[in-house]
Amino acid sequence: MPQTQPYFNPETELLLNTPEMKKIQWESLQTAIRYFYEKVPFERRRFEKAGIKPEDIGSFDDFARSLPIIGQEDYRDAMDEGGLDLPKVYRDLFGEERYNDLFILATTSGTTGIPTPYPLFKSGLDRVADIFGRIGWRVGMRPGDRMALCFGLSMHAAGTPQMFWFQKLPGLSIIPMGAEAGTERILNFFKLFKPTIFSGTPSLALHLLERAPEVLKEPIGNIGIKTLFCGAEPGAGIPEVRERLEREYGAKLFDVGAGYGCSCDYPIYQGMHWVADDFCYYELVDPETKEPVPMVNGATGLAVFTPLQPQHGHFFWSMRFTLNDIHQVFTDPCPCGKSGFRYKIVGRADDMLKVKGVPVYPAGIQGVIHSFVPRVTGAFKILLDEPPPRVVPPLKISIEFGEATAEKDLNKLELEILDEMHRYLKIKPAITWVKPNTFERSSKKTKFIEKLYE
Repeated sequence: MPQTQPYFNPETELLLNTPEMKKIQWESLQTAIRYFYEKVPFERRRFEKAGIKPEDIGSFDDFARSLPIIGQEDYRDAMDEGGLDLPKVYRDLFGEERYNDLFILATTSGTTGIPTPYPLFKSGLDRVADIFGRIGWRVGMRPGDRMALCFGLSMHAAGTPQMFWFQKLPGLSIIPMGAEAGTERILNFFKLFKPTIFSGTPSLALHLLERAPEVLKEPIGNIGIKTLFCGAEPGAGIPEVRERLEREYGAKLFDVGAGYGCSCDYPIYQGMHWVADDFCYYELVDPETKEPVPMVNGATGLAVFTPLQPQHGHFFWSMRFTLNDIHQVFTDPCPCGKSGFRYKIVGRADDMLKVKGVPVYPAGIQGVIHSFVPRVTGAFKILLDEPPPRVVPPLKISIEFGEATAEKDLNKLELEILDEMHRYLKIKPAITWVKPNTFERSSKKTKFIEKLYE
């Protein structure tokens, strides 16, 4: 495969987001609906509860209005109903055929209760490797590259499975370091193995660059990492975070996740290109009414996914499943020239706060705060006295000031931050200042909200 070839699978990728692909999707969706109805007990009950059968669905619009969307809570309810007898529950959720084909079972972190399963089926290995081959090729993974896998390896959906996702990329070596190793060991591994690609959360990438001068006695940029492949949380799509990571590492940052997509090599962030039209059907719905939102340029809604090849499913293995992420989509051609519609993560529906009726997401607050680094460290907490989403103003935020910032200068800095918050987010929070390194750094997902009412 020529290294200058723009696509990993040009035959399919050139059809992304085209009328021809829409026809392919409809044929695949009809087959998928029949599979779910006939072979998956959990899905069969969804049909019965909605009072429909596969033959009642004659169009994409019918599909969008046929079955209610489901999320992680629905899986947890099924597990509770099954008495946490997970083999029994998974037979119900996956169907006997897929359960017997189960190869890897990863999960969410389980921080909000019972972990949500993310299976990888043996018969789907080639298909999944093709999808992630498209992603890897677009972010510049090439023969001779060494990828430091720094997502959590213990059950994490983006951890151990990555060693199978990228098996079709020629000449790529994966070094499974794992977030569990801790920052000191990871940094020392960087020194020993000299990876060219970092794969992990933006939070971990930021923490590593902060610790590198202490642990390695040199800046992180000396390691030689050329590509940052980051996901699982906001950050890689936030301009201020992107600028800092790319500058400190001397590398290109690519955003990945919340679906089968990755950002492109364009100077200004354009969102993530969806690369899997043939593998997974993507919808938008209104977060409150759950009514369909047309896929037009600039549309915003809750992202919903349905596998078009359920026997090969991965991440999304159920009909009309949502991760609870709010996306904004862009269907116009990207200035980078690559195919696929694009999506930006606005925030998580369950993280949305409303201050005087104005929706506010932690990712937006993070972007403003990071624009003031190094006068601040970038670490902060949103302090809630009552359950969200409604917040009695002012919203309370605790922010770490920077190592070189004198406490006498905090009043002036606070006024500047408040001005930016009001300009971009339409809020004026109450800020409390804390010393550098007050907040624990996370090697996995960073929790920005502290629930004082619990």
